Amino acid sequence: MTQKTHFGYKTVDADKKAGMVAEVFSSVAGKYDIMNDVMSFGIHRIWKKIAMQHTGLKAGDYALDLAGGTGDLTIYLSKQVGPTGEVILSDINPAMLEEGRARLIDKGIAGNIQFVEANAEELPFDDNSFHCVTMAFGLRNVTDQNKALASIYRVLKPGGRLLVLEFSRPVAPGLNKLYDFYSFNILPKMGKLIANDEDSYRYLAESIRMHPDQETLKNMMQQAGFERCTYHNMTGGIVALHKGFKL
Repeated sequence: MTQKTHFGYKTVDADKKAGMVAEVFSSVAGKYDIMNDVMSFGIHRIWKKIAMQHTGLKAGDYALDLAGGTGDLTIYLSKQVGPTGEVILSDINPAMLEEGRARLIDKGIAGNIQFVEANAEELPFDDNSFHCVTMAFGLRNVTDQNKALASIYRVLKPGGRLLVLEFSRPVAPGLNKLYDFYSFNILPKMGKLIANDEDSYRYLAESIRMHPDQETLKNMMQQAGFERCTYHNMTGGIVALHKGFKL
């Protein structure tokens, strides 16, 4: 029997989801950064800056930015590990990876960065390779999230940590209704106006609702082997930063 999963609110064959997600991000790659600023009112930059205060990285370390897209986190990581360290910017989508490569080279900060097209479920890296793995707004697009978490655990060094920054469940009173109205009525129209792609941003809103809530993701990380798992809600729980260690 064919295994099923979700693509937004649709039920699809599990082996087809990655291709469907790839179409979404290939479509929006050129407008991805502009849309991030517009749809979050620039707050995504604050979320990412806060996340980067938790990497624990020092000069000479090795970091992996999974689903790194246009390289927002990679820029921070590159500075933290310095010229003697190394950061791998990895994405499953070649269009997004190329956007990231062009952006970072243009900024003149690609000296300690490698670019690797990879699936988070089957990372092509050796065991115990990285001091820190980051994944911002990418885990919800992975077909088998448990498999991805296990793959990340494998490539982390003992003592290393995983940081997952992801949309989550609002916890502030009254925020849910306002957030739903914005997500399903305003966001797709922004996508149509700016990126000429309403459907992709409707998928974005749906994929957020289908993503595990804070406690569920924390439990998933623990089941993958991570210890000292915690999460920190931001903007009333619209986004949460999850942290776990390989001890």
